[in-house]
Amino acid sequence: MNTEFMVIDNMPVEINGERNILDVIRKAGIDLPTFCYYSELSVYGACRMCVVEDHWGTIQAACSTPPKAGMEIHTNTPRLRKYRKMILELLLSNHCRDCTTCEKNGKCKLQELAQRFGIKQVRFHNTSEDSELDTSSLCIVRDKSKCILCGDCVRMCNEVQNVGAIDFAFRGSKMCVSTAFDEPLANTKCVGCGQCSVVCPTGAIVVRNDTAKLWKELSDKNTKVIVQIAPAVRVGIGKELGFSEGQNVMGRIVAALRRIGFDEVFDTSTGADFTVLEEAEEFSKRLLTGDNLPLFTSCCPAWVRYAELNYPQLIKNISTCRSPMQMLASILKEHHRNDEKRVVVVAVMPCTAKKQEAARDEFKEDGVPYVDYVITTQELIHLIKEANLIFSEIEPEAVDMPFGTTSGSGVIFGVTGGVTEAVIRRLSDDKSSFALRAIAFTGVRGMQGVKEARIDCNGREVKIAIVSGLKNADDLIRSIQQGEKQYDFVEVMSCPGGCIGGAGQPVTNRDGKYNRGAGLYNADRMSNIKRSEENPIIKELYDGMLKGKVHKLLHVNYRKSEMY
Repeated sequence: MNTEFMVIDNMPVEINGERNILDVIRKAGIDLPTFCYYSELSVYGACRMCVVEDHWGTIQAACSTPPKAGMEIHTNTPRLRKYRKMILELLLSNHCRDCTTCEKNGKCKLQELAQRFGIKQVRFHNTSEDSELDTSSLCIVRDKSKCILCGDCVRMCNEVQNVGAIDFAFRGSKMCVSTAFDEPLANTKCVGCGQCSVVCPTGAIVVRNDTAKLWKELSDKNTKVIVQIAPAVRVGIGKELGFSEGQNVMGRIVAALRRIGFDEVFDTSTGADFTVLEEAEEFSKRLLTGDNLPLFTSCCPAWVRYAELNYPQLIKNISTCRSPMQMLASILKEHHRNDEKRVVVVAVMPCTAKKQEAARDEFKEDGVPYVDYVITTQELIHLIKEANLIFSEIEPEAVDMPFGTTSGSGVIFGVTGGVTEAVIRRLSDDKSSFALRAIAFTGVRGMQGVKEARIDCNGREVKIAIVSGLKNADDLIRSIQQGEKQYDFVEVMSCPGGCIGGAGQPVTNRDGKYNRGAGLYNADRMSNIKRSEENPIIKELYDGMLKGKVHKLLHVNYRKSEMY
């Protein structure tokens, strides 16, 4: 059988279905630089850093050129090196260079490539203009002076998330990325998912950092600071602090938070166990009555906001259950209601939209939020480093009681399909270990953007859809409205892959998300409690503190919701 190949830097490389020669080049072990190329986004070809030269001397962009058998290209000629250095100098001539004070310092693609190509001076006059930061969003901060017009954020917002809050404006030298009519981001249809910050190669869009305010709370002797840790954080933080991608370092996170100064440390998986029970009961009731089906999950605040803005008629279909973060925070505030000290609840989340969720009026009592601060995994890394802790040498510790018992069902909430799998475990009549393992093969697991599953519930076939990425959610809703699809239960996560790929997590690739998901499933396997209803803390709270307060503390009504 003849194998097609092309020649890259005088070396034959097989062509095996790659959509462009950039993928073939990278398969050959050559890290060709790019600013604007992401495999999950459309090809834009704006930055020109990936240009290559064929044997006739023609220059072409590797990201937008399909591979052909017999093609001969060079990736590192003197001409190409000159071009790349020129591009970098031109970008730097119109770019803020306050690198040491930039949130992206050390992780900036422009900074990295300037070092790689030995840019020691810029021959061109710096034409960058000081621009006012857009800090209107509770989730992200925009700085136009650091934008290199790669278009990654625009394509992510439009193609993957279907939000369209930002786009290109003007032409030529006046071109910029902007909101409609240059409105503050908070006044747009932005849902706070933060995925634009994930693909931004510079510091033009970064996660909002609230650690400075939190340090003040931690140093106040009259304040008790309680923290909860979301499931996805334990498998997302390790690579930045000396561990492999996806390794479960929950015990070290707990110990680090105590050393930083937090008084009590809990696991949001406990809140997830409550979500499973409440959502399963709600779903069972809707199946009996047939009202407001399909039931959409409510754990993801960016999805809830997207529905409010684009499909307000679907609000009645969204579960009334609070997110696990809000459920646990409500319980914590209720538990400490009579404390002498002021109680502050902090949530460490993989999600930027949780900052926005915490500020919603529905999640406040007498004007005081149940969650006072939300910090992302990235911000937690800042806290650990600022506290001078050597994370890899910290001895792991357990979370506090009385809310320190969790189930494997609560832990897998952090990966797409996890909420659904946990609910199926609850609804399944067969509680055997065989049935538990078999649920994993119903179609709920995997990193696909759209998954389907069918289960038997009380003699009825239940049709389930699991989507991650808001464009996928939008397509699914349209297919339901047009009668092409019919479901009883729909899980929606706005970030591709679920919370493990949240914008608050350190940036990773598709393989990294698989490893993080595997880390959560491993934690589930090692848990001696697999189902939420088996968690003894849950029963104790239902019989005690929550008696007569279940709806008040665990449910929410979004129908009268108005943001800010």
